Amino acid sequence: MLIACKYEEIWAPEVNDFIHISENAYAREQILQMEKAILGKLEWYLTVPTPYVFLVRYIKAATPSNNQEMENMTFFFAELGLMNYKTTISYCPSMLAASSVYAARSTLNKTPLWTQTLQHHSGYSEDQLMECAKQLVSYHLGAAESKLKAIYRKFSSPDRGAVAFFPPARNLLPPTTTDAASSS
Repeated sequence: MLIACKYEEIWAPEVNDFIHISENAYAREQILQMEKAILGKLEWYLTVPTPYVFLVRYIKAATPSNNQEMENMTFFFAELGLMNYKTTISYCPSMLAASSVYAARSTLNKTPLWTQTLQHHSGYSEDQLMECAKQLVSYHLGAAESKLKAIYRKFSSPDRGAVAFFPPARNLLPPTTTDAASSS
């Protein structure tokens, strides 16, 4: 309980509070020793990084001013990626986040597609992101017909800018898909 409170709460209870709750069943030293033993067994790994932490940073680097459309589009791609097993096992969270920004910038026709600032903050070059970004755009292309529609519905709503309705980034689609889309 002490570890969970320290991790989650802004104003975590003190050890003395837990001594009181347990009606003095444990001494302060016993509680602290057990906390240390539990954290040692966990090797201090309390959480794993998720794309969200990286997304927040990369979005700020991508758009110096608050750009809700860019933010919504980036989160749309990130969530599409997280829903696909192939993406989650193939790419680390920072790569998925950076590729989501790249795919969003491509979809929204931002130029340049990848800036020095984004490369600096993410540590990824445009070439490194290409494969993952193409995969994310292919998920966008098939989102409306997918069996898993929650993300598509979420980002089709006006409060999310209806970004799911935007046409997929043509520059990241395979040539046959782009050709078929332009002839119809």
